[in-house]
Amino acid sequence: MTISSSLNAGVSGLSANANRLAAISDNIANASTYGYRRAVTDFNSFVATNDSRTYVAGGVRATNMRLVSERGSLVATGNATDLTVRGRGMMPVANQAQVLSGSDELDMMLTSTGSFRMNENGYLANTSGSLLMGWPANQDGSFPTYARDSMDGLEPIRFTPNVSNDPTTAVDLSLNLPATGTDAGGSGEAETMTIEYFDNLGKSQTITMTFTPTVPATGASNEWTMVMTDSAQDGAVIGEYTLTFDDTVGGGGTISAVTTVTGGAYDDVTGLLSVDVLGGPIEFDIGALGDTTGITQLGDDFAPISIEKDGSTTGNMVSVEVDENGLVRALYDSGDSRVLYKVPLADVRNYNGLIAMDNQTFGVSPESGPFFLWDAGEGPTSGIQSYALEESSVDIAEELTDMIQTQRAYSSNAKVIQTVDEMLQETTNIKR
Repeated sequence: MTISSSLNAGVSGLSANANRLAAISDNIANASTYGYRRAVTDFNSFVATNDSRTYVAGGVRATNMRLVSERGSLVATGNATDLTVRGRGMMPVANQAQVLSGSDELDMMLTSTGSFRMNENGYLANTSGSLLMGWPANQDGSFPTYARDSMDGLEPIRFTPNVSNDPTTAVDLSLNLPATGTDAGGSGEAETMTIEYFDNLGKSQTITMTFTPTVPATGASNEWTMVMTDSAQDGAVIGEYTLTFDDTVGGGGTISAVTTVTGGAYDDVTGLLSVDVLGGPIEFDIGALGDTTGITQLGDDFAPISIEKDGSTTGNMVSVEVDENGLVRALYDSGDSRVLYKVPLADVRNYNGLIAMDNQTFGVSPESGPFFLWDAGEGPTSGIQSYALEESSVDIAEELTDMIQTQRAYSSNAKVIQTVDEMLQETTNIKR
């Protein structure tokens, strides 16, 4: 029995060390694979009996584990969509074959790094066929509330169409009207300026603003009539307002009152008024009452100071960027940029309990615990680093050292089997 158990122990030793060598071989083969997590083999003794008079060899059992919690070094690249997680957390990805097949339920896969590029179908994919997933943004770039403990709301990031149109919705206006224009005896000459805006089709249109002074018989009126016309409506008047300016100490030159003749009402606290162009409303900021910014009346020169507006003409998408918070932006040749998706980071309690899958992806298991989706950089998760990839966590020198140890252990177990065979042969010879 004892000799037989020695033979079984030697066989189990051969099997365990062969198992370890397989893990080492896999590690060395993937030493240059981005995002690879090395596998390790643990040995556990197996006790066959507690009888102190006779020792029965139980042998050894080997268990394998992938150290997903160990991270590799980051290496810089030249591709904006080479992405890696700087610390804790993993990006959700989907299998391209499942997506293209039209499957309603996609397998939840996680990865810490990937070289993503737009493929022929418009998806952000890596060479192994994994599609980066994210939450789609609203039209204004905001995000609705999504479930954090399920894949509901997540979808493969896809860019279509590749044309952007961002209509103008807001204009911040800063200019000075000449105070001498409203003095008695003035010429009454109007001041005119034109503001470009972009309509819903990305076409350039203009709003013409005409400021006509009220010239009194005596003194100064400090009053102007502002008329706004829209080129998209053949010069139709879209707003008319009477502006009155303060001439007192401390408030001179600021707006003291705005009377609406036509157009949207003026808010004297925010300084905003809204006018309707052909494509919809545009909000103008002309300055609040008593505000030294916006429209003022000082000196004797008409001076447009600054005009800031949103919107842009139609543009073709030229590149994609992902920032540290996971916001996916499309950049257009018009200079416009739009937030289209947000890539969350999944966190689990036990990363080493994740199931290793093909192409450096991992699946959730009972041992890893359930996942929770965080905004990148919030909670326990780190940010997302673009222009970077994560190298393999394998240390070649350590693996070669382990391989030598494994080889010696394997040879020793083989020697045990050889010795047991010789002892059994001697036992057989006793009968002769």
